[in-house]
Amino acid sequence: MSDATLHATEPNPDDFAVQISDQIGSFLVAVTEVAKGDEPNSAVPFLLLEVSQLLLAGGRLGAHEDIVPDERYEPDLGPEPDVDELRENLARLLEPVDVYSEVFDPYEPRKAPVPARISDDLADVITDLRHGMAHYRAGRTTEALWWWQFSYFSNWGTTASATLRALHSVLAHVRLNQPLEELDGLDTDQAMGDETLEIEAGKVMVEEIGGPLGMRPVQ
Repeated sequence: MSDATLHATEPNPDDFAVQISDQIGSFLVAVTEVAKGDEPNSAVPFLLLEVSQLLLAGGRLGAHEDIVPDERYEPDLGPEPDVDELRENLARLLEPVDVYSEVFDPYEPRKAPVPARISDDLADVITDLRHGMAHYRAGRTTEALWWWQFSYFSNWGTTASATLRALHSVLAHVRLNQPLEELDGLDTDQAMGDETLEIEAGKVMVEEIGGPLGMRPVQ
């Protein structure tokens, strides 16, 4: 991507920066709408689609050469927008399947899975993306792309990838009529190893999860 492309005054739909900002902006709007809870039956499939599309933008940022910001120090954006309401709404919406277990780094041997929440993950990703979007809307295109690329590697890429696996697992269990393990007693404030996670897990039948999601298991 040329320097002229990064600093273009007229948005071109074919420009890398415009395409990335459009993908990220679409994700921010879509997840905010899902969190309102107007269509709870389609929440998980819709989030799966949106996170998948976001990770396409992340992959493009990750494959791109290093983007260097214009200024040595990042301009002050003021206070970050609050995401607590969005987080809480998503937690209520996803309550049956919000908690899942995740291994942070598959290349670190013998790492035990730890509890995580889809609602926390999505709020965390949105915080990173909004930060870059504030730069983009202020006309600092290079700064926005730098931030999105940097935070993709340092945080939101990993977080969104874990969220995608969790959402995919929910839908796969429902569609394939495979019962999920129950998450009663599993708390993200607890550090648990494999054995503890197995002991804490009971059974959530497909009907309990498929019902709220508005889907029917495979007969």
